[in-house]
Amino acid sequence: MSWQPNQESLGTLATCLRDSLSGFNKTAQKQAEIMLTQAKASPDINNYLAFIFSSATPAPGTPVQQPTEWHVVRSAAAIMLKNNIKSNLKGIPESSLQLIKLAIPLGIQDTNSQIRSFAGNLATEIVRCGGLYSWPELLEVLLKMIGNEGNQYSNEAQEGAMAAMAKICEDNTKVLEREQNGQRPLNILLPKFIEATKSPLPKVRALALKAINEFTPRKSQAMLNVIDTLLQHLFYLSEDKYPDVRREVCRAFVRLVETRPDKLLPHIGGLVDYILTQQKSDDEELATEAAEFWLAVGEHDNLWQALDPYLGKIIPVLLECMVYSPEDIALLGGASDDEDEEDREEDIKPKFAKKNLKRGAAGAEEGESQEDNGYEKMAEEGLEEGEIDDEDEDDDGDENPDEKWTLRKCSAAALDVFAGDFGGKVFHSILPYLQTNLKHEDWPRREAAVLALGAVADGCMGVVVPHLPELVPYLISLLEDPEPVVRIITCWTLSRYSSWAASLTDGAQKQSYFEPLMEGILRRMLDKNKKVQEAGASAMATLEEKAGKQLEPYCGPIIQQFVLCFSKYKDKNRWVLYDCVQTLAEHIGPVLARPELAGQLMPTIIDRWQRVPDQSREMFPLLECLSYIAMALGDAFTPYAEPIFNRCVNIIHQNLEQSMHAKTNANFDQPDKDFLVTSLDLLSAIIQALDNAKAAELVTRSQPAFFELLSFCMEDPSDEVQQSAYALVGDCSKYVPEQLRPFIHKIFTILVKKLDLDDILDEEIDSSFSVVNNACWSAGEVAMQFKEEMAPFVPELLRRFVEIISNPGVPGGVVENAAIALGRLGLFHAAIIAPHLPKFAHEFLTVMDEVDTSEEKATAFRGFCNVVAQNPQSIENVLLAFFSSIARYQDLKLRNPIKQELHEAFLSVLKIYQQLIPGFVDFLSKLPPQDQQALKTTYGL
Repeated sequence: MSWQPNQESLGTLATCLRDSLSGFNKTAQKQAEIMLTQAKASPDINNYLAFIFSSATPAPGTPVQQPTEWHVVRSAAAIMLKNNIKSNLKGIPESSLQLIKLAIPLGIQDTNSQIRSFAGNLATEIVRCGGLYSWPELLEVLLKMIGNEGNQYSNEAQEGAMAAMAKICEDNTKVLEREQNGQRPLNILLPKFIEATKSPLPKVRALALKAINEFTPRKSQAMLNVIDTLLQHLFYLSEDKYPDVRREVCRAFVRLVETRPDKLLPHIGGLVDYILTQQKSDDEELATEAAEFWLAVGEHDNLWQALDPYLGKIIPVLLECMVYSPEDIALLGGASDDEDEEDREEDIKPKFAKKNLKRGAAGAEEGESQEDNGYEKMAEEGLEEGEIDDEDEDDDGDENPDEKWTLRKCSAAALDVFAGDFGGKVFHSILPYLQTNLKHEDWPRREAAVLALGAVADGCMGVVVPHLPELVPYLISLLEDPEPVVRIITCWTLSRYSSWAASLTDGAQKQSYFEPLMEGILRRMLDKNKKVQEAGASAMATLEEKAGKQLEPYCGPIIQQFVLCFSKYKDKNRWVLYDCVQTLAEHIGPVLARPELAGQLMPTIIDRWQRVPDQSREMFPLLECLSYIAMALGDAFTPYAEPIFNRCVNIIHQNLEQSMHAKTNANFDQPDKDFLVTSLDLLSAIIQALDNAKAAELVTRSQPAFFELLSFCMEDPSDEVQQSAYALVGDCSKYVPEQLRPFIHKIFTILVKKLDLDDILDEEIDSSFSVVNNACWSAGEVAMQFKEEMAPFVPELLRRFVEIISNPGVPGGVVENAAIALGRLGLFHAAIIAPHLPKFAHEFLTVMDEVDTSEEKATAFRGFCNVVAQNPQSIENVLLAFFSSIARYQDLKLRNPIKQELHEAFLSVLKIYQQLIPGFVDFLSKLPPQDQQALKTTYGL
């Protein structure tokens, strides 16, 4: 390095960095943090950090000379340097950036593995913030190290370089696939990575496969070019004696299931034997990765049939892997009555608010929920290797096997998938196992058998039903098992069969099976063990979903039990209890408004509302629960509405202010966006639930001004906040239009920008599509209400909607909402849109054929008819398709006047063409006979 540090400054900085990570001297730590914050203002700070980080030994004269202390100093320098790059890469002078780029390769070659990992993190951060081509020589340098070019690099250098490359690939998959200056980097990288799988160093082999696996499922041309070579290497590496390598081999096979199943099919017999061998490994991570193969194949449309001959081998291994290991049993602990123990804060994991989707984007319908299957993998955001998390410093390292994705859960999930694929064949294959183990004296065997029975519920229901009159009473008896873990799994398994019990029509049978099942689960909600309480509450939520309206006669006792649970539950289980309440509200709806039910429930909910502080994370499930209650109660929610509405507005205001302070002041933390999301969703629910005049009064009296806050939320950096904000805009246009009217210009100035697809398609972020989805939906709702106010935005909205419905990269739900909004623009602005009709008529009709019948579809078609009437001769090439759409449009549930208005719009357009087209009857004869008949019958043609 040509730049040289001042020795005194270097010593001071080294001392501060050491003290900043000291857990023993809190005073020194605080003082060091203050000094480091001040040091950030120095123009040379990043030079010093790079110098310290890349220096394997302490500089002469530096106060910190002990090797262990110097390592702490280097680590702290790396963390601070990464944060500086992350927060302000563009603000780092070019001279400093060059020093950093010189320091990173030195760190990658360091003898200390943690320093090498830090160096990889720094390289990844520069590429992430500045783009891959801001440091084009980096990949070349790393490849030289990985390949040990000239035999000049140490083992540590090769491992560090491959680790850094794997991180870069993970964060830049699309960039590496993309063409730049006539070349795609991946065409060069993949053969190099495959070559690196021959390295004598096991860590390099494993990391090379890890990098390859980032690209395996993406079906790029570069990957397809090397697929045969890769497969050969995988078969060779499958015998590698290092578990880390075999784990990546299993992962590669899993990903190849989606990429090139045809390449795996000829080897399926050998693959079955190999995967089963790895699944029996003592290495839990390797075994779990192997078990993922069954999930991937079982869910593949064409490949799962190939496993049929091998089920006799696979199923017994899955069943054996579902039994808790002795190590897991030790971590679980024995039977304990812990209902009176307070929860530790770290045990209460954050629960993110449900996305507020209107006519769901990407295929998810509004209000759709996913049943918790009890073994699904929960993706959690982890730290990069080498990072330090202050919150985990006191962690004892023991991880509850029920809190992570395990071999046991993966095997159960695979059994579930196979049950769906092969049905009764799977149940008959596990029947002897169930008969042997359901009543086994060893509780782990008993518990695994109950898990297996629950796992096959969905796929094998038809063949299990004859056995349920015997099985269900026995399972109900297991709810009293002395072992809490057995009670937990029994709750889950019974919930999986609750749809059978709920659907029984015979009164005596219902009394024999459904009622005891429900009562048993309700009892377990008040178990003396907190994990059993949680399992009981989760099972009850599932039962509510499956039983639906069948629960109406039992709502009194159910709510009575919920109220008791609120009085007993500690923090963690109260979150699950909120889910129980909101699921009940969702499925029984207005029944909840009966005075005897609301009178029991609401005092308890309002008591929690008054106790929970604005800043508490309990606000998330409480606000979400209240949203469902408000929708169920409807106008009966009025007595509770005003204070709740005003508090939500205040929470939004507080969080927006905190966000603004955090932008300008490092001492302020960014607030959790779920405060905004759940508050916006509850405001939306209240506005929908109340009588329109009452809702309008709440909005009018809001302080701060309601729509001012809403416009800020529409521009929040968080996609989740924007989703809820745009949903609220649409709801306001439907229920409080006059309050919204003065703010249309401001809101639509923001909304139109959100419909720009360029950035979203490049990033492929699903949550961004969900924002566009809700923006399209709300634009369609507003278009129904406002004529003059919308006029200035129609040309730009038209252009954006046409782009969306014409782009094959946009999810179907977003396209449908854009098409509906586009059609609705024609209700008041047909003259503006008509000249552009040929640009979108074909796409519009194609999309609308896929949209389910609804008032939204009807009004969109009516607007489209208005546009066609203004320019009828421009869509000659799609006229038959348009007539077919008219002929096939049926919606018996459509209410007047919308039904009559649509009929008149269709008839008016048909009459226009009847006048325009000579030989109109002959033209109609080109339609399918059923369409001709429909037009004749419905419209007298």
